[in-house]
Amino acid sequence: MKLLRYGPKGHEKPGILDDTGAIRDLSGLVDDYTPRHLSPHALSALRALDPLMLPMVEGNPRLGVPWTGIPKYVAVGLNYRAHAVEAKMRIPEEPILFPKWTSCLSGPFDDIVKPKGSTKLDWEAELGIVIGSRARQVPAEEALSQVAGYCVANDVSERMYQVEKSGGQWGKGKGFDSFGPVGPYLVTADEIKDPQNLDIWLKVNGKTMQEGNTSDMIFSCAQLLSYCSHVMTLEAGDIIITGTPPGVGMGFDPPRFLDAGDVIELGITGLGTQRQTVISE
Repeated sequence: MKLLRYGPKGHEKPGILDDTGAIRDLSGLVDDYTPRHLSPHALSALRALDPLMLPMVEGNPRLGVPWTGIPKYVAVGLNYRAHAVEAKMRIPEEPILFPKWTSCLSGPFDDIVKPKGSTKLDWEAELGIVIGSRARQVPAEEALSQVAGYCVANDVSERMYQVEKSGGQWGKGKGFDSFGPVGPYLVTADEIKDPQNLDIWLKVNGKTMQEGNTSDMIFSCAQLLSYCSHVMTLEAGDIIITGTPPGVGMGFDPPRFLDAGDVIELGITGLGTQRQTVISE
């Protein structure tokens, strides 16, 4: 299934994308997609519905983050071998974790707001893992059973705050408002046969900047989920974004950063695409 939320910001309604690409309204049956709707039992009940029996949503409504009430937004750094090379950093021996504040979350087509004083605004196309069940100290071989689904994420980053004004941590440069576009859909795990074989790409103003495949991850989705579950309790609704392939602006010589008016497009096999325009604060 492809679960989504549509409508004005703060007033989104739950929907499902049918096989024709039309949005079907689910608000007559479900108030909203929250963490409790991501459990195996709840997803099974949604899967039993016939989307063609649901009202069709007309027009081209705004899409929001595909679920709400996200408890934690966990990010992984330097998890693609080629990206670690372009960043001139050592291959990590353990996953690098940092937070993105949930206040940064935005819809997949919402504008990215360039903060006042920002000089090094950057992009990062990433695969997101959405947790469906509470997970604590889960072995890697069982980890993917805790996954509700997957999604596209753009780990928007302000490199000056991430590196020069970091104070020793990356979260400061990753958590500005609008720095967390997620969606357009939460694609349930049963539709993704192998999360380690997904093409991922990103363009800026129509020019391809990032091309990669999740097979290049240093730590697989299962390994990341297991690792995270040993240092924190993962809850239904949490999102873990899994690192980015090479081609970020910081990695160019000279670096290429975003400015107002730039348009970013990105996508992952089977998970849909995003498009954002950078605007000034």
